[in-house]
Amino acid sequence: MAAAAPWPWQGLWPGLWPALWAVVAALLLLLLWRRRRRRRAGGAGRVCVAVLGDLGRSPRMQYHALALARHGWEVALLGYLQSRPHRDVLHSENIRLVPVAELSGLRVGPKLLQYVLKVLVQSVQLLYTLLRIEQPSYILLQNPPGLPSIAVAWVAGLWWGSSLIIDWHNYGYSIMSLSHGRSHPLVLLAKWYEKLFGRLSDYNLCVTDAMRKDLWVNFKIKAVTLYDRPASYFKETPLDLQHNLFMKLAKDYEPFRARQVELESEAKCVGMGARSAFTQTDGSSGSVLRARGRPALLISSTSWTEDEDFSVLLRALEDYERFIEEGAALPALVCVITGKGPLKNYYNGLIQKLHFKHIQICTPWLEAEDYPLLLGSADLGVCLHKSSSGLDLPMKVVDMFGCCLPVCAIHFECLHELVKHNENGLIFRDSQELAKQLKMLFLDFPSLEGKLQRFRENLRESRQLRWEQSWDQTVLPLLGSRD
Repeated sequence: MAAAAPWPWQGLWPGLWPALWAVVAALLLLLLWRRRRRRRAGGAGRVCVAVLGDLGRSPRMQYHALALARHGWEVALLGYLQSRPHRDVLHSENIRLVPVAELSGLRVGPKLLQYVLKVLVQSVQLLYTLLRIEQPSYILLQNPPGLPSIAVAWVAGLWWGSSLIIDWHNYGYSIMSLSHGRSHPLVLLAKWYEKLFGRLSDYNLCVTDAMRKDLWVNFKIKAVTLYDRPASYFKETPLDLQHNLFMKLAKDYEPFRARQVELESEAKCVGMGARSAFTQTDGSSGSVLRARGRPALLISSTSWTEDEDFSVLLRALEDYERFIEEGAALPALVCVITGKGPLKNYYNGLIQKLHFKHIQICTPWLEAEDYPLLLGSADLGVCLHKSSSGLDLPMKVVDMFGCCLPVCAIHFECLHELVKHNENGLIFRDSQELAKQLKMLFLDFPSLEGKLQRFRENLRESRQLRWEQSWDQTVLPLLGSRD
């Protein structure tokens, strides 16, 4: 049997690998030495909360920052500044935004080379940024994305003498597998990377008990479950605030405007004021009323990625339209799908091809303060998130439940940890089942009887734990004293 051919560089630099390992070992020794010195020097009272992503679309990391700030920690909130974070983050005296330059426009060579170059450049950018902040006691990092952020945060932790906390929202390799397949070399490399560097963390948080068990069984990583909980500002929206929001959105989005026929009818009535598709004011008293014959408001939110198939919702809406045409006593429907992401243009193209008489669809990007107000004004939420790992839960449903908004959610493995079928919502498996659920829930709308109202009452009575309480019980003991 012929001997395996040597690697190309072996004949050129026979002493390369021993030299490289010696350099790596020397660097690690230097970092460990600095870690001991830095631990003595301090950093107490400071935490770096980091995500290699858009801070405005990373609500859980914003919540971490706000919770830390509430307890007197100085927080460096590090990430991309594409979307505006919540105003509570912007107004906090203890939170400082640390922008990371986003890499774009890299189009050199084949895709594999582009990916490698992107990881290398991101590593340098992130490490440079982490080493420029004031020394933190802890680096709290979101995963995913973990490549290259876990390794870079670990190196920065060695430099600063900081403890590394990884907050596992999902697995990066499982998200990558949606595009490449589970056996792709990049996916296998990403899994190996998460498994290796994940073990180097000092503490670990995760979003479900299923993920906690999986981290231990497959990665030998001990984690503490910190369920996503709604922040205090996710709650039912008073009718006057609903009206203000609808009138604001009506300036840019036609589905929120009162239809011309309704306006002409209202013009014949004395004393009627401003009207949206859903609300109107009494011209004499100024009080806000729900508009007669108003459509039902259906809301879904998304990152427009591969783990959410919105064609399921669009097919269900086609069936809903057919139900109305066949004579079912169903309301007209306004379907609002919020969010930003790579597949938004694709799905907008599909939406434009639909020609509904009784359904209007719009896909706005809402300000951070308007999103909870809209959830608290809606009649039903729909979630199409299918976890790539089967181990994380959709935060959008958490927020909807905080607003006492019933939900129809597509089935996946551990969804039962959040959505209780026939108790706080319904679980469906395909577009036909979703269409039947919409028909059943909206029959004789807006009657205050039926399952939709019962689900809402159950959510009101559940008195859900809020993020602040859950965080204090779970994370604060890990951090210990600020001093």
